[in-house]
Amino acid sequence: MKFGTVPIDQAEGAVLAHSLMAGGKRFRKAYLLEAEDIVFLKEAGIGELVVARLEPGDLGEDPAAARIAKALTIRNIEVKPAATGRVNLHAREAGVFTVDKALVDAMNAVDPAITLATVADFAEVQRGQMVATVKIIPFAVAGDLVDKVVTLCTGREAFAVEPFRALRIGVVQTVLPGIKESVLNKTTETTRERFARSQSEITEERRTPHETAPVAEAVDALIRDNDMVVVFGASAMCDFEDVIPAAIAQAGGRVIRAGMPVDPGNLLVIGDIDGKPVIGAPGCARSPKENSFDWVLDRVIAGLPVSSMDIAGMGVGGLLMEIPTRPQPREVREKPVPVQVAGVVLAAGRSSRMGGPNKLMALFGDQPLIRRAAERAIASHVAPTVVVTGHQAERVEAALVGLRVRIVRNPDFATGLASSLKAGIAALPADIDGALIVLGDMPGITTNDLERMVEAFRVSGGKSVVRATYDGQRGNPVILPRSVFPAVASLQGDTGARHIVEAEGVRIVDVEIGAGAALDVDTREAMENAGGVLQEG
Repeated sequence: MKFGTVPIDQAEGAVLAHSLMAGGKRFRKAYLLEAEDIVFLKEAGIGELVVARLEPGDLGEDPAAARIAKALTIRNIEVKPAATGRVNLHAREAGVFTVDKALVDAMNAVDPAITLATVADFAEVQRGQMVATVKIIPFAVAGDLVDKVVTLCTGREAFAVEPFRALRIGVVQTVLPGIKESVLNKTTETTRERFARSQSEITEERRTPHETAPVAEAVDALIRDNDMVVVFGASAMCDFEDVIPAAIAQAGGRVIRAGMPVDPGNLLVIGDIDGKPVIGAPGCARSPKENSFDWVLDRVIAGLPVSSMDIAGMGVGGLLMEIPTRPQPREVREKPVPVQVAGVVLAAGRSSRMGGPNKLMALFGDQPLIRRAAERAIASHVAPTVVVTGHQAERVEAALVGLRVRIVRNPDFATGLASSLKAGIAALPADIDGALIVLGDMPGITTNDLERMVEAFRVSGGKSVVRATYDGQRGNPVILPRSVFPAVASLQGDTGARHIVEAEGVRIVDVEIGAGAALDVDTREAMENAGGVLQEG
């Protein structure tokens, strides 16, 4: 093909390169100029034109695109007519798109004049959605280049849509103290909506304690009459022998993979029982936002196998949301809205594992541990700072004299951690956006650690749970947004904020602060190793 500017007398039979308005008439781009057009344009004062002229062996853009599209081996995809050098291809069914990337890359490598673009491999697509397009860049392309592309396509499926199947699905939700019925019901509804796109249905739901045996029993019962079982744990998986993977094994199945490189959704579990999939959903699956659960669920419903290696390969592109604590955000954010964070220092425990001494009165230097913890909370600019006391209340409170703290006594401290957490939250002002929960027996926590957590909470807009971690493992302290305060009121026994964090479906931001997040001093040995000196009494 020859391209360039030619005198008007030499333009007959050529293709007009650019749209043109002349003599009150519009000539569109790619228009094939005939003899009468040349006469009209000359009379309109046009002396030269930019044109493309096909040479022997060339194919025009539409025939070339149509020939390549026809050569593709595809399934469940409709090929549209060629126009302006393009052929669009659309899904005939809703499902999952699969593509031979190596083949597409090879086709695109033949010559820049020939292009094929598709949606991502394993993308969820709707019926009628465009999934690929063949585009010839110039007005014509050498026929031998088209031949090369057609030869590449021979005997290989380029891409397909694997249609969704309408499955029968059983759901298990585990329950721990403090989980509200409304959270469980919302999870069911969100899951039902996820299945609607494939016309799958939840046939039965069972709610069990968060223990291996009852979960295994429920999974075993549901898998018999359904095509798949999904388990929502009240507490997220924290070990490969934890409740959900253990329950799959106990029910006679195998665990294919526990954990995946997609965030949110790292803690997904997938296994099977007699060839039927069992998915342990991550906590983020309680939200309708896209997460790892969708990636696996779509493939399973479309009948595609999901191996451990398949999941291992999801890391690139697997970061599905911004991390508020990222040192250099990928895009400029608006200035965070002001939020108010209060501090709640829990100091009511009986130090039962110490065998007598109150660990909060242990000296670090010349300072009691509880005063050290309270001072660091105050210095992090949370306000107000509430200290919940109980066991040896007078002694603990005496160690806090002179500090800007509000003392709240918990008469029910002997019932466990939940009562102290409830007392602290209940004492906060109504305009507080979040509560920084600090355990009084963690000597490794610094003011800088707390300030970093408060900043992450502010950046998140005051809506997320912020959790301290060490080497990626959850620890303490934690910041609870106001939205979960009502759930705190329902806690019982020796239950802390962890179960609320995992059950409420609130976004979680992890802040890596180091070993201090995992260091408490429950035993004499731990206290000694941390540098504290116990005081008898």
